[in-house]
Amino acid sequence: MENYELDVFQIYLVTEKRSPLNTAAAYISDLKQYGDFLAKKQVPLSASTLALAKEYLHFLKVSVGLSATSMARKISSLKIFFSWTAKEYGWHNYTLDLTCPKIPRRLPCYLTNQEVDELLACASQQRGDLGVRNKTMLYLLYVSGMRISELTSLTRSHFTNQSITVEGKGGKQRLIPLPTMMIDMVHEYLENGHKKFVKKNGDTDYVFPIVYGGKIKSISRQSCWIILKNLCAKTSINRPVWPHQLRHSLATHLLKNGADLRSLQLLLGHENIATVEIYTHLDTRYLRNIYDKKHPRS
Repeated sequence: MENYELDVFQIYLVTEKRSPLNTAAAYISDLKQYGDFLAKKQVPLSASTLALAKEYLHFLKVSVGLSATSMARKISSLKIFFSWTAKEYGWHNYTLDLTCPKIPRRLPCYLTNQEVDELLACASQQRGDLGVRNKTMLYLLYVSGMRISELTSLTRSHFTNQSITVEGKGGKQRLIPLPTMMIDMVHEYLENGHKKFVKKNGDTDYVFPIVYGGKIKSISRQSCWIILKNLCAKTSINRPVWPHQLRHSLATHLLKNGADLRSLQLLLGHENIATVEIYTHLDTRYLRNIYDKKHPRS
């Protein structure tokens, strides 16, 4: 396995291509998996061929049972790596002949207005410093529509008087306006409960800090999942709910209330407006009602 090339490739992803750390790590993991497959055949990565790549992908699809989405990522990892090695080392880029499978378009799962209201009301009933922090996190996640990874990495410097600057995928920043009630809630939490989560370990710029191993860190995504799961257990919502659903819920509710796709794209930080178009599924029933009420021939 050409560990040197992989190390240099990872630096390229993070520095030049500005890929998120998680994305770069996923690419490297995929390539190491391919390298292990080749090692069993005693073939170095630099000498791999289109036939071997197809054999590897067939193994992943049939024996491992990977979905079309996972297969597409594996192929994408190979394509970007061999495109880079072709330029850097003159390797043959046979991945140009690989095609990604068609990925079925899934409708986003989202909560209804009533379910969001119940969930936020439940969070508001929590007491103590933990309750205030969890309520602030949940409200902010829904009101801003940010990703859970964006929430956990927030610092106090991201907030202004009426908005928040979020660093999204690829290090791209976007400005999200916040209602006054959300700004007030964050300020109250930062002034009263924030310091209690770092105890005697000093101060931190993290908005949602924890102390782990004597060091101050930002709260993890896994912890946020558990908090949301525990809150949902106290409501009448009897289906699985995960943090990203709140992002889908906000987009769905905004579109239903007349927001245009371009505004939604800027708010959510999607590079392509086609990504936002998936939320237009929600208006099927809503438009049916409007049609029946307003159309002169209905």
